[in-house]
Amino acid sequence: MIELKGIYKWFNTGNNRTFILKDVDLAIKEGEFVSIMGPSGSGKSTLLNVIGMLDDFNEGEYNFIHESVHKLKEKQRSSLYKQYIGFVFQAYHLIDELTVYENIETPLIYQDMKGSERKAMVADILDRFNIVGKKDLFPTQLSGGQQQLVGIARALIAKPKLLLADEPTGNLNSKQGEEIMELFKQLNSEGVTIIQVTHSEKNAEYGSRIVNLLDGMVVKK
Repeated sequence: MIELKGIYKWFNTGNNRTFILKDVDLAIKEGEFVSIMGPSGSGKSTLLNVIGMLDDFNEGEYNFIHESVHKLKEKQRSSLYKQYIGFVFQAYHLIDELTVYENIETPLIYQDMKGSERKAMVADILDRFNIVGKKDLFPTQLSGGQQQLVGIARALIAKPKLLLADEPTGNLNSKQGEEIMELFKQLNSEGVTIIQVTHSEKNAEYGSRIVNLLDGMVVKK
């Protein structure tokens, strides 16, 4: 599903080149649950953003479901992202001015989906996540765990093949964190490929394998 070959990302300061990712080779099969670990500043979030097409890279090849991402124009990349990828952020990234219902519905509006179809899909996911009673509330009226659930519901609404999660339990207490990880496990068993960045050994073990990064390089697979 995902194949990264010789991926480099750097920025130049004066005459110096600072590497964020260095010669990263990584293959991920459909249906895997991969945890990316490493110390702060090792390039974990950048790698996730490259996989999620939110970030460019300077050198290397990236193939995603038989598409050569490195050869695509931005518009093509964006449509690939919308079609296949859901993203869950540590800071939730919900829109404060929108209700829970409207936040979850947003990705479907971008897909030009009919109103009746959107309604049915949102109702379905609200039900699945047991948040029907919260649909008219605004993010600031929810606990951290509830906000993260809404973030995950929004990421899943368009039925992505790949779910990317950046420290998804970072702002949650341990019970909430455990519930989110159990949910990921269940989604993975239903066929969603998941890649998460985490500092937590416990959360990493939910994955079927762990990829360790150090100074922008994969140290073992």
